[in-house]
Amino acid sequence: MPYICSMLQDGFKFFKPCRELRPYVRYYWAFKSSERLNALTFPIGCPQIIFHRKAPLRIPELGISQPRLAVSGQVNFPAHLCSKGDLEMVVAVFQPNAMKIFLHLPVFLLHNQEVSGHDLGNNELETLAEKITDCEDASQCVAMTEQWLLAQMANAKTPQIECDIKRTTAAMRQLFAMPETPVAELASTACLGKKQFERLFRNMVGTNPKEYARIVRFQKSLKHLQHYPGNGINLAQLAYRCGYADQSHLVREFKQFSGQTPLSLLKTGQPYSDLFTQPV
Repeated sequence: MPYICSMLQDGFKFFKPCRELRPYVRYYWAFKSSERLNALTFPIGCPQIIFHRKAPLRIPELGISQPRLAVSGQVNFPAHLCSKGDLEMVVAVFQPNAMKIFLHLPVFLLHNQEVSGHDLGNNELETLAEKITDCEDASQCVAMTEQWLLAQMANAKTPQIECDIKRTTAAMRQLFAMPETPVAELASTACLGKKQFERLFRNMVGTNPKEYARIVRFQKSLKHLQHYPGNGINLAQLAYRCGYADQSHLVREFKQFSGQTPLSLLKTGQPYSDLFTQPV
């Protein structure tokens, strides 16, 4: 599962990736806490690799505890993260379409999944997880993660994968600007036919363009709520700004992704858009 920081910004440390990795990695974060945790999380539109140094997190909605080495793909539902304490983790947050270059698998296989990194058959990744378990310094954990990512990238980058990333990046930029953009127009932006584009997008991003556009709209609405100075928000105006058909469309999809309405979220917590906020 992906994470939001809105409930838990205290205790987080964020790290910027090196220049070579910035087109593929958004940022890293580390979190350490001895207190009990029960935090609601939302779909963020970015896959992640999670290293647990101590106790793993429990996800009631999936009925599982996260593996100590977990790979999280795109998800389309809210969930809780629960811990009894003794929590210490390091997370790499990737650009939406960049996971494949490091894991060498179709990322749609990770859709709505928490996959154990130990099941991927990547000996170097397992060795990295062991080193992180033994390392007590978050900065050093991130440095080791970067070394692994750079090695994976050097072995995987080909003209074809770079072209695929360039095409899907162009389409996502259009989606971020106008989430209501039709799939045919996104395909044209990527210089592909509609069906070919949909196959490529699913293979690189991990979900189809229409579903990803829903996540973008939701995250864009969180961005506006995040910077809104009060509770008297105009929902019709918010719907228009974020690409929803109307106010009821906004409220319906917002509840699907967060379990709350925009107004109830403003009253119970501080909205935070992971997709449209760069913490470092």
